[in-house]
Parts: sequence; structure tokens; C-alpha cells
Amino acid sequence: MKLQDKVAIVTGGAQGIGAAMARALADEGAHVVIADIALDRAEATAKSLGGKAMGVHLDVSDTASIQAMVGRVVEALGGIDILVNNAAIFDAGPFLEISEKSYDRQFAINVKGTLFTMKAVAARMVEQGRGGKIINMASQAGRRGEALAAVYCATKATVISLTQSAALALAPHGINVNGIAPGVVDTPMWDEVDAMFARHENLPLGEKKKRVGLAVPLGRMGKPEDYRGITIFLASSDSDYVTAQTYNVDGGNWMS
Repeated sequence: MKLQDKVAIVTGGAQGIGAAMARALADEGAHVVIADIALDRAEATAKSLGGKAMGVHLDVSDTASIQAMVGRVVEALGGIDILVNNAAIFDAGPFLEISEKSYDRQFAINVKGTLFTMKAVAARMVEQGRGGKIINMASQAGRRGEALAAVYCATKATVISLTQSAALALAPHGINVNGIAPGVVDTPMWDEVDAMFARHENLPLGEKKKRVGLAVPLGRMGKPEDYRGITIFLASSDSDYVTAQTYNVDGGNWMS
């Protein structure tokens, strides 16, 4: 097993891509912490993983909650080797109707949450002195603009930039920082996205989801399980000479 007895945190890991990544880490021998704002779902997902998996409450928009989560993980499992920054939200609407409330909430979770969770975990990794792996979840939306998702695109572009900067800052400590940019993935979150686009583009429910799936060069939407391989690569010694990169895992939707 590539991650035997490593301690991995997956934020927003109770469902969707996060849960699939958590299972991949556990299957490779890691002790996985599901850190999610929905504690009941986090604990249920952790229970399904077995071993030393645990669910903890985490509100990534609250730095005190982040620090409390890190402290609990260290107390329970002795340290942290891997962080997957997966917690995020999405909102959409016409550009001229963007609200300050929507802007603040998306940046608080997608950007502030990523940055300060990364900072808190990296500080622990530096203290431990044995390096570590940090994986930030970006998006193909961070590679380009979208008329109905300007703020979301901006948050994910920021995640890509933060990944690069953190990688350079943490390289002397043996900490690799990389990102993953998913495309369209069939998760509960995408059902919410589909409903938003249906409302704003006057489409029947399910139509946007159908269209984006057909537009993928590989002919379908992604599945959470499609992110298992890249997760293990970036979390293991296989990627020891890789840092500051964000990998497109999107069926060929974006080329860079």
C-alpha cells in the first residue's frame, strides 16, 4: 500500500468527489479524516471507510474551526501527512445581478477556506519535519471565464494561483502542493448547478447536465471515481518531484 499509516484530511469529504478521494486514500492504507460542515454525513462516510477513519466538524470559512480541526486530528492520530482541500460551493446568475452576499460566501469558502486550511496544516507539517502532500481542488472554471459563473470562476483561478505560490513557499520544507481541476462531474453538487442553469437559461431540468456531458471529448460527464488515480499519485511518493502543478482531469474539456 502506498499510503500505509499516513494521516490524510479531506475537507468537504462527506459526499461526491471528496468521498471518492477519501475512499481511495483509505484503500491505500491511510487513516482518513472526513472534515465537513455536515458532521453527521462526515461520520457516516468515515464509518464506511473503517480502520481509523474519523469524521470531524469543519467550517472552512471560520479560522477558529480550522485550528480546532487540526488540533483534534493531531491529538487523535499524532500528525498530518496529506491534505485534500476539497470543500467548495457554487453559485450562478447573470453578471449584472451578482450580489455582494454571493461574492463573499463563495470567496469565504472556496478561497479563504483553502488558504487558511492549507496554512494551518502546512504549519503542522513544517513542525513535524517530515514533509507532506497538499492537494487543492480547483476547476476547469478556473482556466476560463463563464458568463453565468463569474465569481465561481474567479475563486477557482485564485485556487490555482495559491497552489503555485504555496508550492514555492513550502518546497524548502519538503511539502508538495499541487491541484486538480475537474471538469463536469456527476455529483449531488452538479444537480444543484443544473437547476441554476435551468432557471437562468430557461432549460428543462436535466438538459444542461445532458448537454455538458455530450460536449466532453470522452463522451460523458466525469464520475467521482475518476479522481481516485490522480489523488493517489499526488498524495504518494510517486509525485515527490512534482509541485506547483494543477492537473486537468476533465475528459479532455480543457487543454493547457
